[in-house]
Amino acid sequence: MNKPMKPESNSVDYIDDEDFIALEIPMESAGERLDKVLAHLLGDYSRNRLQSWLEAGAVTLNGKTVKMRQIVRGGEAVKVFPQELPEQQAFEPEDIPLNCQYDDADLLVFNKPANRVMHPAAGNWSGTVLNGLLFHYPELAHLPRAGIVHRLDKDTSGLFVVARSALAQTALVRQLQARSVERRYLAWVWGNPPLHGTIDSAIGRDPHDRLRMAVLGNAQSGLGGKAKLAVTHFKKIAQGQWNGAKVSLLECKLETGRTHQIRVHLESMGHPLLGDLVYRKRIPEQAKQLLLQRQALHAFALSLDHPHLHQTMSWFASPPQELLDLNPLLGIEGDVLPKSAVPLGGTSR
Repeated sequence: MNKPMKPESNSVDYIDDEDFIALEIPMESAGERLDKVLAHLLGDYSRNRLQSWLEAGAVTLNGKTVKMRQIVRGGEAVKVFPQELPEQQAFEPEDIPLNCQYDDADLLVFNKPANRVMHPAAGNWSGTVLNGLLFHYPELAHLPRAGIVHRLDKDTSGLFVVARSALAQTALVRQLQARSVERRYLAWVWGNPPLHGTIDSAIGRDPHDRLRMAVLGNAQSGLGGKAKLAVTHFKKIAQGQWNGAKVSLLECKLETGRTHQIRVHLESMGHPLLGDLVYRKRIPEQAKQLLLQRQALHAFALSLDHPHLHQTMSWFASPPQELLDLNPLLGIEGDVLPKSAVPLGGTSR
């Protein structure tokens, strides 16, 4: 563990062990807040980091844990127990179940449930697909992102592929860049979109809300790095209704793979996903009564060229039960869902 440099002040006494840093509050700091005093004395640590340790109870004053806004009198004995940042624990193996659909020496294909984050990030430093991969396939630790080459949103279920070697990862990334990987989704949306179509609208960070993505123009918009080309093809499979509001079931095919692409594109044309709590402009009033704990989006088909066998391989995953139950609820009758990875037409490779 990195230790802070010892200050020149004789009022600070460090104990060089692995468990804690001991110091005494200088008398001239009397009346100041503890977090400010620590930020001055422990200059190698950021104030935010010290505050997080205080909030976690990792700082004691005269042997008792204290609050961040504690006022000091001077002369108190302080012990600081440095805590690892969440980022430092993010890439640890965790025994998380993974639904493997295919397994060979070059690649793995999984069917992800909803409510599972793919990769550690702010707010989700553990419990991710990546943590599970490192537990079940420890050899993936030497690959960037444990071999993950494309992602699904937290509340999107379905198929994704993981490389098991550097050569396979490079080959899969090149296929994604060349748009030769076919990724097809089922999307339940509000409204009555056309029978089929293509949405060709560049996507970038929403300038008014950093937590959202947004359509910022088309490929010729001249937005530079602010937006990236995004193309989604769609075909309407079936139509239904919920308490008088029209709903539709779409098959979507990604030509590109931007963050939240299908969700953003469909909302932009006035047809947000059922259950989406972020992209929900122009949803009908009835949407508030539909109890769905996730966005109604499922990656049901995946096709790619095997990096070693050099042949096209395809995988299919039926939607989970909570999405299957939507059709009778919405009055969508008949056997309308795809039964294999073979395209239904209109969104072919």
